[in-house]
Amino acid sequence: MKRVRVRFAPSPTGPLHIGGVRTALYNYLFAKKHGGDMLLRIEDTDSARFVAGAEDYIVESLHWLGITIDEGIGSVSGENGPHAPYRQSERKTIYRKYVDQLLEAGLAYIAFDTPAELEAKRAEIANFQYDAKTRGMMSNSLTLTAEEVNSRIENGEQYVVRIKIEPNQEIKVQDLIRGEVIVNSSVIDDKVLFKSSDELPTYHMANVVDDYLMEISHVIRGEEWLPSAPLHVLLYKYLGWTEQMPEFAHLPLLLKPEGNGKLSKRDGDRLGFPVFPLIWKDHKTGDTYSGYREAGYFPEALVNFLSLLGWNSGTEQEIFSMQELIEQFSLDRVSKSGAKFDYEKGKWFNHKYVQQKSDEEIAEYFHLILVEKAIFEDSEKLVKIVSLVKERVNFVNELWGQSSFFFEAPTEYDEKTIKKRWKAETPAQLTELIKILEAIDDFSAENTENIVKEWITAKEYNLGGIMNAFRLSVVGEPKGPHMFDIIEIIGKEETISRLKKTIEVIG
Repeated sequence: MKRVRVRFAPSPTGPLHIGGVRTALYNYLFAKKHGGDMLLRIEDTDSARFVAGAEDYIVESLHWLGITIDEGIGSVSGENGPHAPYRQSERKTIYRKYVDQLLEAGLAYIAFDTPAELEAKRAEIANFQYDAKTRGMMSNSLTLTAEEVNSRIENGEQYVVRIKIEPNQEIKVQDLIRGEVIVNSSVIDDKVLFKSSDELPTYHMANVVDDYLMEISHVIRGEEWLPSAPLHVLLYKYLGWTEQMPEFAHLPLLLKPEGNGKLSKRDGDRLGFPVFPLIWKDHKTGDTYSGYREAGYFPEALVNFLSLLGWNSGTEQEIFSMQELIEQFSLDRVSKSGAKFDYEKGKWFNHKYVQQKSDEEIAEYFHLILVEKAIFEDSEKLVKIVSLVKERVNFVNELWGQSSFFFEAPTEYDEKTIKKRWKAETPAQLTELIKILEAIDDFSAENTENIVKEWITAKEYNLGGIMNAFRLSVVGEPKGPHMFDIIEIIGKEETISRLKKTIEVIG
């Protein structure tokens, strides 16, 4: 059995889209399931679209998510692996050898057509395609003499190398998700494989050569590359590598939440959710795009969420650790159809992971938020507060909104509650309550609740009326956990102080 070796090969043309993250994740799960290797290769042959910082962003994103790279860029063993270098821009001399091999075999040819000439031909011929029907009317090594070709190259004319595709041939692509895909070669144009302008191959040539030389066993990539697969199969054949050709698996698209079309950055802007793993600042436009990390997602929650967008375990289980995903993942349970990006479900996953974590661990995260607000509390108190409110949040950064009253007395009081719950007799009743609380030595929640409720019963006061006014005084609005748990934490002195202030402010 050939060792399983997969690669994630993004282009550094901007931030890593969440669809790319899922592709990386599926490659990683497949490799680990089969005891194989995960490579990270940077496909930067499109020098015009290169964006500074994008490569570091990709590496940092995968590291944050726990997707470990075995070989290549950002790998645990460093970049000097057995198939280095792992940036295509650093592999120029490698590709030229195979381009020349195709030219010498008559399976590719040199073309000098300028962009203006190509545009003119498109205007002249409807649905123009550079192929067996049209190559004879173009400026290339099939229509020029060898002397003319050499002369033009020596004079410094820019050219490209195109693959020569014979028409009406059946090309079969075996896909592990979609089965056999058959394409007629006549629908494929003579794609550019190499550009003299930067001495670099195009994606098609580079990725086939690299996958072969890096001994990639499985190419797991997005559905958008399926139309290119027949060309890649041809290149393996032309280069004599059919026996070493990897198996292909083309993953379904991530769709807009409505389901109509591919998920884009604009969908995130429109509906208010991130489409990138980390925050990204576009240095050209100055625009900043939110990331899942900064939005408060745990990496394991995002991994869990993404894993189920296009794959299912065949069970009712929804919460998976990375190890469980590795054990259960298989390409035969990957869907052929696109998966709607249900961002509300993503929040649900993060909520589940908040609940799974211990109060102590969540308190450590919350501590960092409080420090930014110059609030310093002992860890024992913080753990108690977290235990009371964490079920109410999807994200750790929502804890402040659910618990600020533990740290700060309210400065405003909910108007609706005042109108509905604050009666003429309320100030007198709360003044009585203050006296009851002042007399209590054991201010534990259980003891205080018993004493206060006994007083309410003995006085035949309305329990709901007293407790709603009590909550308004301590919290400022009708929210929060059990009242007596709150006052046990803030203490007798602070509780009484808040009651007095409320009576003074509302009257």
